[in-house]
Formats: sequence, structure tokens, C-alpha cells
Amino acid sequence: MKKIYVVGAGVQGQEGFCGRALEIIGRSQILMGGAEHLALFPEFAGEKVLFEDNFAEIAERLRQEDRTTVILASGDPLFFGVGRRLLRNFPTEALEFIPNVSSVQYAFAKLGEPWDDAVFLSVKGRGIAEAVDRIVANDKAAVLTDPVNTPAAIAAEMVRRGRDGYAAYLCENLGGTEERIVTTDVRGLLEISAAPLNVLILIKEFDAEGENLMPVLGIPDEEFAAAHKLITRQEIRVVTLAKLRLRHDMVLWDVGSGSGSVSVEADRLLPNGRIFAIERNPRCLDFIKQNFRKFNVRRACLVEADAPACFDDLPDPDRVFIGGSGGHLWEILQRVDERLPAGGRVVINAITFDTLTAASEFFANAGYQLDISTINVARTRPATEYKMFEAYDPVYIIVAIKE
Repeated sequence: MKKIYVVGAGVQGQEGFCGRALEIIGRSQILMGGAEHLALFPEFAGEKVLFEDNFAEIAERLRQEDRTTVILASGDPLFFGVGRRLLRNFPTEALEFIPNVSSVQYAFAKLGEPWDDAVFLSVKGRGIAEAVDRIVANDKAAVLTDPVNTPAAIAAEMVRRGRDGYAAYLCENLGGTEERIVTTDVRGLLEISAAPLNVLILIKEFDAEGENLMPVLGIPDEEFAAAHKLITRQEIRVVTLAKLRLRHDMVLWDVGSGSGSVSVEADRLLPNGRIFAIERNPRCLDFIKQNFRKFNVRRACLVEADAPACFDDLPDPDRVFIGGSGGHLWEILQRVDERLPAGGRVVINAITFDTLTAASEFFANAGYQLDISTINVARTRPATEYKMFEAYDPVYIIVAIKE
């Protein structure tokens, strides 16, 4: 098998090819690519092969081929392109990549916007939820869309989460005669029917509300929207986060999220991680959404579902916090045990002996290393004439480490 050359086509057609790329194409005997790329070389003397959704067939032919072959791709073949699939099927030394300007680079250039601090996503053939998780975790994102996962569909999911504070630039048909760049915002995208060929760029327009309210740990309880007794209190929250031993890139399940206060604070401790706030109580859902919006939460998403039924749709956790179980603690712990890796931690805040006993029994039977602390909190009443303390119910913090 001779070396396979993978050449990127720029957004401006044949004019975008460098001299080396044109020289290789000129001496090649086989030219593969999509119809629009093959049309760039009408005078090519060798064999032209249409390369569309027939990758398995093309790969087998390449293994048998002893003639010089060039594969034409869009932009940079290693940027959401065919390069990844080729590398999975052929040794690196059998491939030579000659990149061109990608549509994303071109779009940022047209906007006059630096792109080295952006996150790049493709939703082609993928779901929207994970893409939006990454968009809202970053200040700047470039998204390659498809006919199903359109800019409007992405915008609808962002609006649903209350994360619509982004400027939006819809860049269509780049480099062509019908090139168009629409400047709008996330809600504006809902009204736009985008061209099939587009790049969506989203840039965060920060709202300072809540930004200065958040210390590293211990946001005052009154800063949260919450129902009475459905919030992990400030002092308990700080100890809980310490017991979780979070690392920057972990996945955290916050089961029975209540007000979302633990997820809000964990968001700053997991800059490269993901947080899933799981809550089924309709009273709490609006509170969580308000708090996520107020504190500009970026790595946490709300899962409006019952636990443990929703666990199958979530990635495996590194840490699990259980603030409420809805009477299904044993079933939740069984499912958590199936998914938690060795060394993973479960932290439970219990206020009843029933929960304390049930959790302790489960973890003892499952062979976990167990540590239990009792936290008693009392606060002064500032409005009273005499400085008296008001005591809250003690909380049992159960830490279980999977051996």
C-alpha cells in the first residue's frame, strides 16, 4: 500500500490549496472526495472516486491500492473530519495530512474574533444535551450543526436551561456566493431557519449578577432561592464538599438536589468536570433553575427525573452526594454501587436515624470503608435583644469509600 495523501480544501475552493497540495494532486493517479471537491479539478487525468457514506468500501480499496491516492476533505481533515476515521483504520505512517483553513477558522476571521480560547463542538449525528453541557461551561464556542441538531434546536435547549446569555453569530455558506453572517442572540436563533452549511459561534455576555456573591466555599443560605428545610445549610455544605474530596475533572451526581446549593458550589471546584443535579420534586425544580442562573453555573445540568431510574442516562460518577432519596435509598445505593469505580466516594447527609441505619448497613454489607460525622450547628439570632443561639437539627454526614 502506497502512502495516502489527505488534502484539505479551503472554503474558497481551488484557490485555497497550497503549492505542495496542488503538486501532489497533479502527480496522483486516484482522486477521492465528495462531489463538490472532485468538481474543483475538472481536468484531472486520473481516476476520480466519489467518497460519501461508503467508508468501509473505500477503506478496503485503499488497503489493496498501489497507486498514488489523494483524498480531498474539507478544511483541516483532522478537525471533525475524515482524518480520525482514517487513523483508526490505517497506521499513521501510511497517511500524510495537508490541512487547509477550516470553516471555523474562516468564520472567526470574518468576525475579527480570536479563536484560541474557544471550545469546538460538532453535533453532527450526536445529541444536543452533551453539546450544550460544554457550551455553557465555556465563554466561547464554535458549533458545527446538522439538519436535525440545528442552531434553533441548540438555542431551544439553552433557553430551556435558562442559559441564553450568549451573543450568537450564525455563519452560513462560508466562502461561497451566498455567504451570510447573522448577528443575533440565543433567543434570536429560535426564529431563524439556518442554511444547511453553517458554523454557529456563541460568545458569553456575562451578567455580573451573583458573580461577586460566591466565595470559594460557603455561600450564605439567604443567597439561594429555596424552600424551608430543602437546602443544605452553609456549615453542613462546606463540610460535605470537603468530605467529597473533589478533583478538577470528576463527574459528580447530586441526588435529591433540593435547592441545588451543593451543585452550585461544586461548580467552582470542578473546572473540567461535570455535575448532574438530580431532582424530581416540582417545588424544587424552579429553585434550582433560579440558582443555576444567578450563580452562572457552567458545569452542572439539571436532571428532572426520579432516582435511580435516570442513572442509565448519566455517565459513571466519581463522586455521589445524596441529599434526599425520596424513600428509595436502598435502590439508589445499589445502582450507585454498580456504577461507582474503586476509590469512588459516596457522601450522604442524613437527619434521621432511619437513613443513618439503612446507609450504614448497606455500606457495611458492600464492603465500603465507612466514616460518619455528626455536625451540630447553632446560630445567633441577630434581631433579638440578647445574643441567644438557635440550634438546628444535627446532621449525620456519612462518607463511604469503595474499596
